[in-house]
Amino acid sequence: MLECAQIQLITDTMTFSTLGLNEQLCHTLEEKGYTQPTSIQEAAIPVILAGQDVMAKAQTGTGKTAAFGLPLLHLLSLASSLALVLAPTRELAQQVYDNLARYAQGCGLNVGLVYGGVPIEPQIKACQQGLDMLVATPGRLIDLLLNKHLHITNLKYLVLDEADRLLDMGFSDDIQRVLTFVDNKPQTLLFSATFDDRLFTFGKPLVSKATVLDMQKQEAAPGKIEQRIYEVDQQRKNAIAAHLIKQHDWQRVLLFVRSKKTADALLQYLQEQDLSCDVIHGDKSQAAREKALQAFTEERVQVLVATDVAARGLHIPELECVLNYQLPHQSEDYVHRIGRTGRAGADGLAITLLGAEEKQLLEPIQALFEEPLMRQWLPGFEPSLDADFSTQKPNKNSAKKGKGKGKGKRSKARSR
Repeated sequence: MLECAQIQLITDTMTFSTLGLNEQLCHTLEEKGYTQPTSIQEAAIPVILAGQDVMAKAQTGTGKTAAFGLPLLHLLSLASSLALVLAPTRELAQQVYDNLARYAQGCGLNVGLVYGGVPIEPQIKACQQGLDMLVATPGRLIDLLLNKHLHITNLKYLVLDEADRLLDMGFSDDIQRVLTFVDNKPQTLLFSATFDDRLFTFGKPLVSKATVLDMQKQEAAPGKIEQRIYEVDQQRKNAIAAHLIKQHDWQRVLLFVRSKKTADALLQYLQEQDLSCDVIHGDKSQAAREKALQAFTEERVQVLVATDVAARGLHIPELECVLNYQLPHQSEDYVHRIGRTGRAGADGLAITLLGAEEKQLLEPIQALFEEPLMRQWLPGFEPSLDADFSTQKPNKNSAKKGKGKGKGKRSKARSR
């Protein structure tokens, strides 16, 4: 059984300096406008600085990258060693690297990034020049290790970021293989959005005496997300999606679908409706995905259609709406989807277009939230009378109130 420490968060006057971080890191954070740590940072940083293993449950948007990155950069500045951060996807690895590289400015530390889907030669060169911290996806990391372009025998710190997703994607054996290249047990930090028996079974030999941090109920969790569920006819989803985007004049909408085929078809339809769009999914090259994300972040693209490859780890500033064209098969993926909005304490908006054939997918999602996810009809797009949505009748009055931007029956729930 993992040992669970009682964590008592300190007062609202807590600063990064009082957490024990060095002056250079604090100066860098101050320059970037970060003055007060979030709850996960406040809880994790002192524990990591004390050399303890950590198993932390924290939602996206709560500052977990800084929670492990800042204390590791502090420790690396004191004594030369290597820290490794494993991430499940290329997008998350890139996001983590960007943040860590910013935090490391002025510390004299080299942060590297390796992942598949791009040429390996520049990554080999970076590894051979020497790194203090490396962010990697498991597959490319193993390639580098097997070909002896990288040596991690003296690895001091190991971070498993989005550990639940690493398991979901089948990387358990790869992680064990990576550890065969390490001589001694590193200080291990396991960060996950969910805790379950499978994760504890996997994590026990890695972090057997870890401090367990469960930040689910902390007030510094992501901002409240207004969730709207519109009952609609499946064949009208394309028209409804285009209508909502134009009606509200959203300039940055992340639109989720389940399959690559659906993503490509929807992209073509929205472009025919004179909406500026792009798409990311597994068949797109890494360069194409990065180009699409950059254009979306810079508001050169209004709508980004995505499969769940984009659900984790992406930070998109001022995202106006997450639009679920289709519900995911896994309820946890719904949480990660809507977690793209309502970040860093801001409120967000998530809209789901619910077809009658998807009603069974909504039940496990509802179980994740304390408040009911109220279903309603979108005026002008009411479903046909023979559509069977069963358990709950739509709230027609709340739908009528939803014509104005940001109005409508609200179901506000914190991402869990």
